[in-house]
Amino acid sequence: MTINRIENGTRFCRVLTHNGTVYLAGMTADDTSGDVVQQTRDTLAKIDHFLGLAGSDRSKLLSATIWLRDIADFDRMNGVWDDWIDRSAMPVRATVEGRLAGDAYRVEIMVIAAL
Repeated sequence: MTINRIENGTRFCRVLTHNGTVYLAGMTADDTSGDVVQQTRDTLAKIDHFLGLAGSDRSKLLSATIWLRDIADFDRMNGVWDDWIDRSAMPVRATVEGRLAGDAYRVEIMVIAAL
């Protein structure tokens, strides 16, 4: 059993691959000064980057979990998601409202993908 950890930190690993599957930790925007649209764009770009490091891409998504600070932002976040997602390879997805790590965070996204 081979487990590959990418950006293994002191508390958690940002990306892990095992048995043909890529697991990403929850991703947030680095710049939290933007609204939910900008933070979603930044977060999805970060997901693209880390999937690429693992040897995968968004067309191989299996699942996505999205946390929004305010569910009223659902349609605005979905506008960005809809432009980003590969419609021929839709993952299973859940979106919920939740208290995030700080008041400035509007969205956090965690994905699982195939290699």
